[in-house]
Amino acid sequence: MFTTRTLRVIAVAALALGLAGAAAAQQFEIKRHLKIDNPARLKPSESLSIYQSIADELSRGYAASKDKTAMNYRKWRLFNTAPYHSLTHGNRYVNNYANEKSYGKPGAVMPPGTVIAKDSFTVTADSAIFGGALFIMEKLAPGASPETGDWRYAMIMPDGSFFGDSTGANPGQVKFCHGCHKAKADDDYLYFLPEAYRVKFLGN
Repeated sequence: MFTTRTLRVIAVAALALGLAGAAAAQQFEIKRHLKIDNPARLKPSESLSIYQSIADELSRGYAASKDKTAMNYRKWRLFNTAPYHSLTHGNRYVNNYANEKSYGKPGAVMPPGTVIAKDSFTVTADSAIFGGALFIMEKLAPGASPETGDWRYAMIMPDGSFFGDSTGANPGQVKFCHGCHKAKADDDYLYFLPEAYRVKFLGN
């Protein structure tokens, strides 16, 4: 479907919508992920091929933030076989990296220090490719943030700028994250990737 010649890769800059949203968020609280209206529907082999072509550039962009997760997440275990379409992340294609082996087991309670990182990208119906945000969830010490189930939420844009951090700058811009994750309180506020995309680990 896609060839190197037809790909328009913009992995070091946010979508125009994302930039506009970031500016607008200075004025009011964001209620949900900015949604891509015309996403392409990709086969796993297609999403994987695209990701492999932009992953290094994406991670370099995020690392400009100097955030520890942004600088290290690609050294962690990857829990999906290919990037998958996530409606809850604004129709972007995402990956699930985590530094904790027990991540991915429904009902498990993650220990403090667990970090889940989802890098993302968008492919539109007309074959344009854009880098998306890095979405971060970090399990904090018990009682550190009772209003978010002791999870920190953060979003880092492809140029390394912070969109918001629930424990840092612009927390209102990511308040909606926990608003969505509250539905999964019985699973320690975690959603899990589609069964068809889950990596099967032997002995965990």
